[in-house]
Amino acid sequence: MKKYILLAALFISFSAFSQTDKVKVGAERTDQYFPLLRGKRVAVLSNQTGMIGNEHLVDVLVKNKFNVVGIFSPEHGFRGTADAGEHVSSSIDKKKGIPIWSLYGSGGGKPSADKMKQFDILLFDLQDVGLRFYTYYASMARMMDACAEAGKKMIVLDRPNPNGFYVDGPILDMKHKSGVGWLPIPVVHGMTLGELALMINGERWLPQGSVCDVTVIPCENYTHQTRYELPIAPSPNLPNIHSIYLYPSTCLFEGTVMSLGRGTSFPFEAYGHPKFKGSDFSFTPRSIPGAKNPPLLNQKCYGVDLRNVSDDYIWKNGFDLSYVIDGYSNLKMGDQFFTSFFEKLVGVDYIRQDIIAGKSAQQIKDKWFCDVVKFKQQRKPYLLYTE
Repeated sequence: MKKYILLAALFISFSAFSQTDKVKVGAERTDQYFPLLRGKRVAVLSNQTGMIGNEHLVDVLVKNKFNVVGIFSPEHGFRGTADAGEHVSSSIDKKKGIPIWSLYGSGGGKPSADKMKQFDILLFDLQDVGLRFYTYYASMARMMDACAEAGKKMIVLDRPNPNGFYVDGPILDMKHKSGVGWLPIPVVHGMTLGELALMINGERWLPQGSVCDVTVIPCENYTHQTRYELPIAPSPNLPNIHSIYLYPSTCLFEGTVMSLGRGTSFPFEAYGHPKFKGSDFSFTPRSIPGAKNPPLLNQKCYGVDLRNVSDDYIWKNGFDLSYVIDGYSNLKMGDQFFTSFFEKLVGVDYIRQDIIAGKSAQQIKDKWFCDVVKFKQQRKPYLLYTE
């Protein structure tokens, strides 16, 4: 009998721990930032991921009588349905009648001075995936720059990083700076956007070394070892957590002649090409929402299906060049395998050169070991969560 009582007590205590230990994102901590918004004209930078439970942040703000004057939208738009890199037009949110100001596709990603005059405080809430070539952090950095110039306050409502449990890849050589490589950070930086905002200020990474008046509302019950599964897809071609774990490695195919599965139901979870040899697995990229004109459109591609690769395997290998090396070795096209976009993604010159020279994934990985050590030390003062 005592044994059953003990087991029941353990179950009750575990259940209570699980409930109290649930990650609470910054947007849910309204008591921390609502007081800062009273009497202010509020602009919001968010998309479909900016949820507080079952309600969008914008709806919650309007319901609580805050003066929301505009919504800034990042890549993929406010509703998160646009293709990668697609021009997103400004419009009106049909639900609330609030103007939507697109930051993506024109104007260098910074709002005009006229737009900056229309609000007093910017509320930033985007779900990131922790990669240097995922553009939401660059949108944040540009808005920090704009707010610093205009003397506006910015509040970052932090969310967990699903790839936040490791750091991997070379630090960007700033000669390759682009929309998919904005800061001198590794491919996998292991930070939340809130932590990165603090680092941008602390390292004086904004133009002219300016500093943005930024407040971060941190998550509760989150550490960098938390395996956080996103409740909503952050963009059209990252439909599940497995694709998000593979994304650091398979995104590199964007800088090659191969397809990574855009235009299928499994983007970033496969790779292939019409001339790939020795494989029975095939797929044909089609024009679908979120991938209207994918690479190798309507061409039957043979290649490798990664959907059954375990999460543990992906975590163990981190930023893994073996997939790209396999594609390169199979197609035997030499330097024609790569496009000029490849360096923008990897951020350094030596990776292409080493792949062509026949070096293994591990041999190349050893080259950025010091980058990882350096960055981990550099980011320490800005971490909000236990490593």
